[in-house]
Amino acid sequence: MSEDVFPDVRWGREPGRLVLRPITAVLGSKAGAWCVRKLTPLDHRLLRRSRGRFTIFGPVGVPLLLLSTTGSKTGQRREIPLTYLREGDRLFLVGSNFGQARHPAWSSNLLADPNAWVTMGGREIPVVAKRLTGPESERVYQRFADYASNYDAYRNRTDRDIRVFELTKR
Repeated sequence: MSEDVFPDVRWGREPGRLVLRPITAVLGSKAGAWCVRKLTPLDHRLLRRSRGRFTIFGPVGVPLLLLSTTGSKTGQRREIPLTYLREGDRLFLVGSNFGQARHPAWSSNLLADPNAWVTMGGREIPVVAKRLTGPESERVYQRFADYASNYDAYRNRTDRDIRVFELTKR
């Protein structure tokens, strides 16, 4: 598969370390995580309206997509904005849930039914999810932590094994 399987939807240019470091330090705090959780519904609406093109966090925000899963309890479609990283024709997601004690619902939904959709760059793309384990999971998680230090804070805040997923186009 080619790299254009998933569109490049970066709004603006990649923020430099001088910009990203203080932002992720705030996001890694409990107060910062609380603020992001409160802003997520607004961001969700903007992402949905723009079909994954824009986010309220603007050009200095991390790359975001809309993930749609099938609810494991309800069978209804569920949608959530998530940070992702890309490697070629694969996307990666981390179920950090801001370091809270419980796994995010979307990760349980993917375990129950790995068929999902991502909306990014104005397109809805069918994907299949695979939970990563062992060294591959650690490698991908470390990429997230290297990109944004708040992921280190999330891991230190919880005792649970944070789930890491790989998404590929169906």
